[in-house]
Order: sequence, then C-alpha cells, then structure tokens
Amino acid sequence: MRKDVRILLVGEPKVGKTSLIMSLVSEEFPDVVPYRAEEITIPADVTPERVPTHIVDYSEAEQTDEQLFQEISKANVICIVYAVNNKKSIEKVTSHWIPLITENTDKDSRVPLILVGNKSDLVEHSSMETILPIMNQYSEIETCVECSAKNLKNISELFYYAQKAVLHPTGPLYCPEKKDMKPLCVKALTRIFKVSDLDNDGNLNDNELNFFQRTCFNTPLEPQALEDVKNVVRKNLIDGVCDNGLTLKGFLFLHTLFIQRGRHETTWTVLRRFGYDDDLELNQDYLFPPLKIPPDCTTELNHNAYLFLQSVFDKHDKDRDCALSPEELRDLFDVFPYMPWGPDVNNTVCTNDQGWITYQGYLSQWTLTTYLDVQRCLEYFGYLGYSIIAEQESQAAGITVTRDKKIDLQKKQTQRSVFRCNVFGDIGSGKSGFLQAFLGRNLMRQKTIKEEHRSYYAINTTYVYGQEKYLLLHEVFPDFDYLSDSDLACDIVCLVYDVSNPYSFEYCAKVFKQYFMDSKTPCMMIAAKSDLPEVKQMYGCSPLEFCRRHKMPPPQSFTCNAASAPNRDIYTKLTTMAMYPHVSQADLKSSTFWLRASVGATVFAVLGFAMYRVLLKTR
Repeated sequence: MRKDVRILLVGEPKVGKTSLIMSLVSEEFPDVVPYRAEEITIPADVTPERVPTHIVDYSEAEQTDEQLFQEISKANVICIVYAVNNKKSIEKVTSHWIPLITENTDKDSRVPLILVGNKSDLVEHSSMETILPIMNQYSEIETCVECSAKNLKNISELFYYAQKAVLHPTGPLYCPEKKDMKPLCVKALTRIFKVSDLDNDGNLNDNELNFFQRTCFNTPLEPQALEDVKNVVRKNLIDGVCDNGLTLKGFLFLHTLFIQRGRHETTWTVLRRFGYDDDLELNQDYLFPPLKIPPDCTTELNHNAYLFLQSVFDKHDKDRDCALSPEELRDLFDVFPYMPWGPDVNNTVCTNDQGWITYQGYLSQWTLTTYLDVQRCLEYFGYLGYSIIAEQESQAAGITVTRDKKIDLQKKQTQRSVFRCNVFGDIGSGKSGFLQAFLGRNLMRQKTIKEEHRSYYAINTTYVYGQEKYLLLHEVFPDFDYLSDSDLACDIVCLVYDVSNPYSFEYCAKVFKQYFMDSKTPCMMIAAKSDLPEVKQMYGCSPLEFCRRHKMPPPQSFTCNAASAPNRDIYTKLTTMAMYPHVSQADLKSSTFWLRASVGATVFAVLGFAMYRVLLKTR
C-alpha cells in the first residue's frame, strides 16, 4: 500500500475549496477565508487507513497555470469542487476541469477523481441528478459527495473517500460499463483461490475459508457467519456453492458484490495480503525478499520448505502414484505467470517409466533451483504462496544459507546437504551418460532423449554414513579456453575419459594441471565406457600412474551400457569426497573407508521410499 496520500482540491473560484480544508482542520467554519490554504499534512495515526495524508489547495488568484499543472501531476487523487447552487461551476466540471486534468496526467495511470458538491446548506434539492450522468461518462470518477463547509456536513467523509480512492481504487478492479470485474482482477483472485484451496478439490471448505479469513483479516469467521456468506452466494448463483464449499465462481461473485457495494477495501486487503500491488502485479518486494548470501556460502531449502513442497506435491498428485503427470504438473504451475519447468527438467531429475517426474525428482529440482539460483526459488515460492500457507514472514524463511566453506575445512565437518560436482571431459568421453546414469538410466534409455531436451545438470540423493545428501552433477562444456568461475567453483571435480579412445585422457590431464593441481578441491578420475576394450592412452604416463603422482584415487571404472540401472557406488564415493575433502589419500584408497561411507545406502534408499508410501497411505 502507498506510504502517503496527496489530495488536491481544484474548482472554480468561490466554490469553497479553502473553506472545506479549514473546516476539516479546525472543525468549525472559518470567519475569514484566505485565497488559498497552506498545504497541510494529517498524521497517519488520525486517519482511518493509518496513512499520512497531504491536502493541497489551489487558488487561481495566487497560482499560475504551470503551478497548477505541477500539482495535478503530483496528486494521487483530485477533488473537483463545485457549488451545488451554482450551475456554471457544475458545467465547468466537464467543460474545463476534467479535460485539463486528462491533458496533464499519464494516460496509462489516470488519477482518480472525486466530485465534491459544496454549499449543500444553501439549497433544499440535490445535485445528484445532474452529476450521475457525468459519473457514468467518466470512469475515472470514483464517487460524488455533497457536503457543507459551513455546517461541517460530510467533511470528514469527503477526505476519507479521497483517501480510499487512492488506497482502494475501483479502476483496476471493476468495469462500471460491464458491471463486472476486470480480467486482471479475476486472474489475481483466481490465483488466490487456488493457493487457498489446500486440498485442490475446487472448493473452499469451512477450514480453508477460516484459514483464508485469518490470513487476510486476522480473525476467523463464526460458523453462522460462514453459513450466511454461503447462503448469499446460493441465492445468486446456481454453482457458487458445491459440497458445502465455496467454488471459484462463488468466490469471484463475493468480491464482485463487495466492489459493487463500495467495499473495495475488502478485496484490496485480500489482494495485498497475497502480494499484489496497485496495478495487480505481484510486488517485487513480495517476490524477492532480502536474503544476504556471503561469499563462499551456498543456499539450501530448510525442513519447513521441504514440508511445504511435500504438501504442494500431495495437493496435485491426484492419482497418488508418487509422480506428477504432465496434466498434474500444469495444474501445479497454474498459479505461475509462465511455465517454469521445461522438458530438460525431466532429464535433470528422476522420472518414472512414463517419463513423469517422481516425488524424489520433484524435490531434487527444487533443491537444484535453490542452490543455483536462489532468487528464482524465492520468486517461485512467492507464486505458490509459501509465506501465507507456511505462515512465515517471507519466502526467505524457507532458505538456509550455509556457513563459509573455509570454516567447514577448518572444522573438518560440514552441515551442508547439497554438494556440487563439476564433470569435465573431452567430446564423446561419456559425460552425458555419466549424468544420466545417476538418474538410473542405462545407455538404451539415454538414446531416447531428444537433443533439444538434453540437460547439463543431474541431481539426485545419495547416502553417506546413513545421511541423505544431494549430489548435483554439472557437465562442463569442453572448451578448454573458456572455463568460467562457475565451471571451476564446486565441491569435487570429476574427470571423465573414454577408455576406448587413446586421445581422451589427455584432455583430463590438461584440465587438472591447469586448474586443479594446486587447489584444495578433491578430484576423481572416471574411466568411462569400461564395457569396451581398453586401449593405451597417448599421454606421457598411464591414467593410473598420473593419479598416483598427483595423490588422487585410482581411476574408477564406469559403464552405463547395462541391461539394468547403472551401479550407483561411484556417486556415493563422489559425495563422500565432497563431504570430507580433508580425508587423506591413504584413506581414500582403503576399501573399508568406502564400505563405511556407503553402508546402509541401499537400506536407506529402500526405507526412504517405503516411508513415503506409508505417509501416502496416511494422507
């Protein structure tokens, strides 16, 4: 909502503009009225909406046209004052003042107008018959108020309506000609309905309506009040209430009714609570709350964020198959202004046999987004209504900023859950196959992936000492001369060469020597395509000797050309090395070290899925 409101009073001389301001301030009619009142500011604590309000007078005798134009451009709302006993001043509203204001305001953001009929104490009739056709002709006119500066009639109401026209404008919400809400308003309220429909059954039941009421107005509805609301909808709409719950049509009808009855503030309170600004766009402050991330720190989702994401998944997994079909995924992202996940996501995370993103894959993609682009994650959480549903101050409450990596190295332990592995290798060395194998896909299945749907990332869970961790693999483009800082920044490096290509290892050796030989980042050599006949590498020494000289573990044989899902042991080793970069090479070569690290991995993987099935059954 605006931080302050600026009200400008204009009109013909002697209609009582200055008297209205002075009567408001002193609460009595002034004996002596100057040409023009000085600008006054009403403090926030004495205004109904708790917003500071500046009231500005205009005098043709004291001000130039240029000064008037400047004041019009600065005003948030303009009161055109006429005298109810002066026909000429009423005629000037349409012949002079409205055209003048239109010429001096931006066409895309017309300033709201209030028509003010002063000196009602001097006549017994109302000017409304004359004014109503003018109101119908000009959509920017919010309302008309008849008042009297002399007997203080409707003075406070006049300035309240002016303030309300700025803070709760009708223009963005409602089209008087069509007697219906505008498309942008319908779109915003539809998103609000879908976010509030916690079980995704298309109706707001009593619990959901009460949660909505508490969220927006800090007070629940009494059972009778709830029933009264639904009865009003039932009387006016056949399909406004279904299974004793409010449908989307019923929800939109209620807000149309609020607006038509002059209760715009009710609809605006709801819109602003769900992050909308005066133009019915989601506010940037709502989508991107402040989040400080120091250097060498990473971003992860915390426990509350994962619980929220699980509830969103449960809400949309209608067939309870632990995967999101394309229709279910579209339904989930229906509250977004665009589809955030493309076909490449299906090749970044785990999917089922139909190619649908599984529960684990869904959580993995959110984890990846948080790690690589936390601002985008905050934005996405904003669309989903995280701060509202999770009852948090902002989306930032769902993010954990990890401590500096240097502290982890000093303390020889880490609290992080996500580890990045950058995968290097020459063209055709098997990098893409290595990434896809992490998602359980053998060579046969990988061949079905379209080139345009290919992903350079893969993320999945691994288990180290019984702890679930995320390993994020990133395939680095093999252009040796253009490696960026992000290509080099990671927790572990994976160097992949093709055992059947005699020139494949040379690239790995060069990358290691130029970028990682003197760094503290652990490195692992992968002897890919180990199902093919191994040939001698055309390099000064063998890969095994190279690893020995540079105190690296020996090359790890790997193939994804198998009938079943590829072996996952190598990924557990990579995660372990990323978690414990200080571990000595002697330990890394020890088979008991790897046995301890990977023990229980299979058990935990099975247990994890079994636990989700149990949770599923209890829903």
